[in-house]
Amino acid sequence: MKIKIASFLLIFSLLITGCAAAKSTYDAAPAMGVPYPESPIMESFVEESGESYRDDVKREGSSGVYENPVQRIVIRNAQLSIVVDDPAAAMESIGKMAERMGGFIVSSTSWKTRNYQGVEVPEASINVRVPAESLDDALKIIKDLLKDKQTDLLNEEITGQDVTKEYTDLNSRLRNLEDAEAQLKIILDDAKKTEDVLDVFQELTYYREQIEVTKGQIKYYEESAALSSIMVRIQAHEAVNPITIAGWKPSVTISKAVQALINALQNVVDGIIWVVIVFIPVLALVLLPFYLLFLIIRALVKKNKAKKLAKTVKQEEEK
Repeated sequence: MKIKIASFLLIFSLLITGCAAAKSTYDAAPAMGVPYPESPIMESFVEESGESYRDDVKREGSSGVYENPVQRIVIRNAQLSIVVDDPAAAMESIGKMAERMGGFIVSSTSWKTRNYQGVEVPEASINVRVPAESLDDALKIIKDLLKDKQTDLLNEEITGQDVTKEYTDLNSRLRNLEDAEAQLKIILDDAKKTEDVLDVFQELTYYREQIEVTKGQIKYYEESAALSSIMVRIQAHEAVNPITIAGWKPSVTISKAVQALINALQNVVDGIIWVVIVFIPVLALVLLPFYLLFLIIRALVKKNKAKKLAKTVKQEEEK
């Protein structure tokens, strides 16, 4: 029974300290520390045994709190659409560039299409990852492959996603899960009954599984922030520039217009999806009580009309 009570107190204290730690860690300034969550069960264990707890990882500053500076985590990616003389050679050059920078090729594809004259022309697409700090240099090298950066760069999009809050919350969760695992090990060592041992072991297995899942999520954010993705679509001049008039390339303008149209249609479709999935159900829930009230009122009105009609018919029959 004591083991079950201790396990309950452990889970309850971790839920409280976990929520508080996650919020305070993200809101704190880089120069400030975040108090390390303590458990009432562990404190009582320290008092009884006289042993120190986590002295190897305890980092206490002059202010008496644990130093935990906020690390900004931003995931940056880029998408390009370019025009070159030889798409296959450009694709190979981009792949080698990524490897020289310490990155790698995620995928690469080449195919053939037909231009306005029906002639087959090559196209290619490549997705590479490069160190995040080298993203700007990589984009510059790709643009250097172009003859005319004004016309041969059809599209360029650089996105950044700040996942600092998610990353910080995951680290706070990991610390609390590891604390729970350590405390459960202590409880398991003190357990005498077979039933208590099995209960604590089951809880310990659950926390170990959650620790591995949380570590995997943290690793995903770290790798995504460390390596930026560059997706490049490569077309041949014969495919997009069949007509040139005094330096003006109408096909380039057409390509950019088509890209803008696709982006606009994508926004429209995204808006329709939001309306169908979010706004219509919410609107239905809001209007449902009014619709039911309308049906009730209409039924009462019809009933009153039927009574009046029946009364009128009865009076006429009596006459």
